[in-house]
Amino acid sequence: MNKWTRRALITTGSLAGGGLVLGVGAFVFAPNRIGLGRRSAAGRQALTTWVAIDTAGGIHVTVPHADLGQGSQTALAMMLVDELDGDWSQVTVTEAPAEAQFANNHIVAAFMPLKRLPQSMRRGADYFFYREMRRRGLQVTGGSASVRGTGQYGMRVAGAAARDMLVRAAATRWQVAAGECTVAKSIVQHTPSGRKLGFGELSADAGKLDPPARPPLKSPQAFTLIGTPQRRLDVPGKVDGSARYGIDAWFPGMLFAAVRAAPVFGAKLTSCDSAAAEKMPGVKKVLRYADAVAVVADSSFRAQRALDSLQPQFAADAGHLRVSSDSLLAQRVQAISAGPFKSEITTGDGGKIFSAAGTQQVSARYEVPYLHHATMEPMSATARFEGGKLEIWTSVQDPLNAAYVAAGELKIDSDDVILHNGHVGGGFGRRLPGNHDYVLQVVRIARDLAPAAVKLVWSREEDTTHGYYRPAASAELSAVPGPGASLLAWRNRSAGADEAFAARPAYAVSNLAIEFVDAPSHVRTGAWRSVGHSQHGFFVESFIDELAAQAKRDPYQYRYDLLAAEPRARAVLARAAEMSGWGKALEPNRARGIAMVPSFGSYVAEVAEIEITRDAAGKATGLRVVKVYAAVDCGILVNPMTAEEQIQGGIVMGLSAALGEAITIDAGAVREQNFHQYSLLRMPDAPQIAVEFIASTELPGGLGEPGTPPIAAAVANAWFAATGQRLRQLPLLAAIAAS
Repeated sequence: MNKWTRRALITTGSLAGGGLVLGVGAFVFAPNRIGLGRRSAAGRQALTTWVAIDTAGGIHVTVPHADLGQGSQTALAMMLVDELDGDWSQVTVTEAPAEAQFANNHIVAAFMPLKRLPQSMRRGADYFFYREMRRRGLQVTGGSASVRGTGQYGMRVAGAAARDMLVRAAATRWQVAAGECTVAKSIVQHTPSGRKLGFGELSADAGKLDPPARPPLKSPQAFTLIGTPQRRLDVPGKVDGSARYGIDAWFPGMLFAAVRAAPVFGAKLTSCDSAAAEKMPGVKKVLRYADAVAVVADSSFRAQRALDSLQPQFAADAGHLRVSSDSLLAQRVQAISAGPFKSEITTGDGGKIFSAAGTQQVSARYEVPYLHHATMEPMSATARFEGGKLEIWTSVQDPLNAAYVAAGELKIDSDDVILHNGHVGGGFGRRLPGNHDYVLQVVRIARDLAPAAVKLVWSREEDTTHGYYRPAASAELSAVPGPGASLLAWRNRSAGADEAFAARPAYAVSNLAIEFVDAPSHVRTGAWRSVGHSQHGFFVESFIDELAAQAKRDPYQYRYDLLAAEPRARAVLARAAEMSGWGKALEPNRARGIAMVPSFGSYVAEVAEIEITRDAAGKATGLRVVKVYAAVDCGILVNPMTAEEQIQGGIVMGLSAALGEAITIDAGAVREQNFHQYSLLRMPDAPQIAVEFIASTELPGGLGEPGTPPIAAAVANAWFAATGQRLRQLPLLAAIAAS
């Protein structure tokens, strides 16, 4: 996957004043990207490059992924600089602009085994995916794909190629064989003579050379930077306040907008008396759109106050007004009972075994609610439309796609859109393509207020009630246990979570059926951290625990025995059990539960230790998660410091959803309005978390999402261990209160 061809090159050349500039093509057969970008952040012409080395030895890395607080920009730069053998202290990192040249199809390799294709087919696939990503305007940060996609197949290749060119430049100057030269910390040395030259001294000469067609990559044993803990490069600016988020955009004389959309998705604005609001201080205009009303004023406070004085009327489809969380649940249950099913994965003949199983069959139904992303930074964007040109300041997970969407809304060419993407104050899937509603809103407002710059910041109420929620889902799991630790058949029928890759269990089973049924709803849904694994991780790992109990087996040992063909899964399971002291006695009213979920190329096992609260009669009435132990195999570990943070963050977010979070639909609209109703985990309730990584030389896996899926099942399984009661519905605290 690291082969370059002449057609795959962007460019090599020199910086102003001399220096090496090297750009990396999309894959093996990507089209030539030679040329100047239209603009840089400073307004100058800018090469579409991934690495530049100036004559002072500075290493400038351009990363085609957004900063969501996950530390991947630092990790990606580490991967490039390790292959380069550069001096880490000389590195600066810049996020790539929202330009078509940076359409990011390296992430395709994170999900599709393109490297297994024959070379002739791979070239065609590479070319196709690059063209498609560019055509669709996709520059995505998501799917835990930055390191395992762009890092592995882009950044490492760029670093290796630049290193090769610098070595050849030195060898030419010394008139020696390149093989006699070594590189360390931005210094090229001729080993026999001891002569040395720095990258800065060589960069101009190196910039005149052709890049290698197939730069060799290091073996993991040769890494010097990868695998070492490094502080994130974005943190200092976030500590001293110099880091700019999308919400921070500000210009003298700018206007501010507040918006209220129809409470029921799909409803239309029918009337709005704006006379009183238009007379309020600072109000510039009240705008009416098909499904929303907006107020523009000289401050956010005045815009929001005027908006609150309005009483817009919306007309919704009568059927939608009768929709509730209860009716949607009943709809899913009925759909699973009646079908028809879409068969996603089928092995063997499970139907025959189920029909003959009789009383040996074990079945259980599980439910999870809609979930809100609850990002710290609410949805916001600033736009200015002047002279047929549009400029946007925001924070999204795909700036190129947001620019394309904005251009389509105004019916202008995407070349006439400049989008500045700031640091992202939480994404978790909410700011992915398809979810850029707030960008569309500010673009419409800026068009109607042109040429003024207008900032739109959603209120927390608007943000909570107009998300793209993690789908509510139901699943009916059935299995036929075999002798010993074996499963003869397994069937998963679900509605609302139709992702086969997440529903397939890691455990050995001869006859498998993964089936889905449609259960449409007017509620907007989208990706949420770990997507289908957040649902099916709970379903599968709760059910395997039930099967262990049915077989009267220890839940850890039962899993371990069923994972004989999955050594990596076995290893994390065993390590998590060892970390937690599995099998050892606990204090009274404490219990452990275990779960293991592979996702995004990584394996994560977690043990939750909980403390049970009881009433005066001794009945279990609540729980507190005291400790969580996580063992992780993510393949090659790039930055242990940020890796641990990501697993911890994933556990906390998953635990928050497991215990208390739920979006409720009532009369077609979202009931929860703000954090006093949407119950997030508070800091005093967060558990101690211990994380350990399994040493591995496998290809890098994801880390932003894999920590989330196991935790809900681990806690529910711990509750069963303590009380004998199965909790099959999230959130757990509500299920306990209702029992």
